[in-house]
Formats: sequence, C-alpha cells, structure tokens
Amino acid sequence: MAVEIPYRRKLDFEYGKAEVLAPGIRRVIANNPSPFTFHGTGTYILGTGSVAVVDPGPDDEEHIDAILACLPDETVSHILVTHTHMDHSPGCRLLQAKTGAPTYAYGPHGAGKIEQGVQVEEGGDMDFYPDHLVTHSEIIEGDDWSVECVYTPGHTSNHLCFQLREQKALFTGDHVMGWSTSIISPPDGDMADYMLSLELLLERDDEIYWPTHGPCIDEPKAHVEAYIAHRLEREQQIVACIKSGTFKIREMVPLMYKDTPEFMYPAAARSVLAAMENLVKKGAVKGSDGVSMDSDYSLSSA
Repeated sequence: MAVEIPYRRKLDFEYGKAEVLAPGIRRVIANNPSPFTFHGTGTYILGTGSVAVVDPGPDDEEHIDAILACLPDETVSHILVTHTHMDHSPGCRLLQAKTGAPTYAYGPHGAGKIEQGVQVEEGGDMDFYPDHLVTHSEIIEGDDWSVECVYTPGHTSNHLCFQLREQKALFTGDHVMGWSTSIISPPDGDMADYMLSLELLLERDDEIYWPTHGPCIDEPKAHVEAYIAHRLEREQQIVACIKSGTFKIREMVPLMYKDTPEFMYPAAARSVLAAMENLVKKGAVKGSDGVSMDSDYSLSSA
C-alpha cells in the first residue's frame, strides 16, 4: 500500500493582506502562485513593535510594500532567510533598501556544498550574501521574541528552519510543507542530508510547523514520519524498476509518478536522481556512468 501523507491544502487568504495566525505571528502571501510555490510565498512577521521578517520572498516590490503596510508603527529589525531559492531571498534587497534591517542566513547559495568542495550550479539567488552567518542551535533575539536556528540541509545545502521559542513554532521553509513534498535536486539538493534533517526534526519538541508555502502542520511528528516513509518507498520503487528491466531515470519517472502531470516529470526526475544518489551511497545501486541522468542503473548485488 502506498504511503499516505496527511496533506493539508485548504488555505483561506487574501494576497497582500497580513493575517494574524497566533500571538506574535503574522503572514503576508506573495502573488507568485505556481506548481512549485502553491498559492505563493508566505512571508512571516514575528513579534510586535520591533519585528523579524522570515523569507521576504521574490523580487516583487508590491509584496514588500504589502509587508511594510501592515507595520506602520513598527520597525523591521531582522530579516531571516530559510534558503536562497528565487521565491524566498531576492526580496531581501528591496526590504533592506526600505528598512536597513540586516539579513541572517546559513550562507550564500550552495554554502553547505561549497564547504565540502562541491560546486553547485546556478539557479538560486546567486546575488544573496547574508549580513550575519548563523549556525545550528544559534539563538537570535528581538525585543519580545527569540528564534533558534535549526540547520536542515537537503532541499538546499544552506537550508535553515527557525523556531519561535516562545511558541515552539517551527518555520520550516521548504524542508517540510503541508501541501506537497519537497523537490530535492542535486548537486545542491542532497537526499542523504535531507533524510538526516527529517530525522533531526523527530528529536525536537516543536508543536506546530509554519511552512513558507501552504497552511500550518499541527501534527508535525506524524507528518515527518510520513515524509520519511514516502522517501523510502520511492527508493523501493527504484529497485523494483531496475528488477523489472527499467534502467534509466527518465523511463522510471512515468512508472513512479503515475498521478503526476507530465509537465512535472523533469522536476520529478531530479528527485529520482537524488534518491538514486542516496542508493548509490548506501551501496544498493550502481550506475554505468556514475550518478547521472543518463546512466543505466543496476543493483549492486546483481
């Protein structure tokens, strides 16, 4: 039986309007809907008076103005960035120009891989460099809020989650979402890292997740467990494909993603590549030409 992920897709909102989600938590959703962003980028505002903004979103002045419009008598003191995909960090430049607030992030695009000597391809926000580099477990404090940084590489190598400690609310970026699974695209995306980052969340005491896209997740551990089971199921599907005589990733995708529209197959193929890379690391599978989209794959025991 296929793994059932308890997706949450119902979301009532109005573009450009701030919604109070809980004490000290507001959200403004950018008008950038797509198959990858759901309704759009949800920018969070933490605290009152002197506030932190999490993920200013795309390079969209209308969205930045909407954020500031709900803060007429307040000050932005911190800009927190989960990662450097184009729907998350480019808005920092516009927001900084209007507020002067510094940015906080793990590092520039590809930072986690560059540390390992791996050069990542362009495709992220290559112009972003944080004013403050932060690490796992670091605490950032404001006037009436404090945030713990949680390093969760996998979706990207510089991905961070942020826990609002006063509410044990984790802002999960694209690491865990309620409406969909995350795309893992090598070389910056890494399935082995992603699985470890999911396991890390199971050890934590977060009570609710607020992803950048879609509604909250109010049963976080059950959701993460389903995410892990789903990824392991994808690995089993790859092995089944190889056993049945399908050896190339592009030929596996239609068999593994039967309920996915064809226009999403290229993105699905990137996630299969990431899963294949993890299987090769485990020693379960080998490629005729290393780990690539064009390799023929076989079981290592074959």
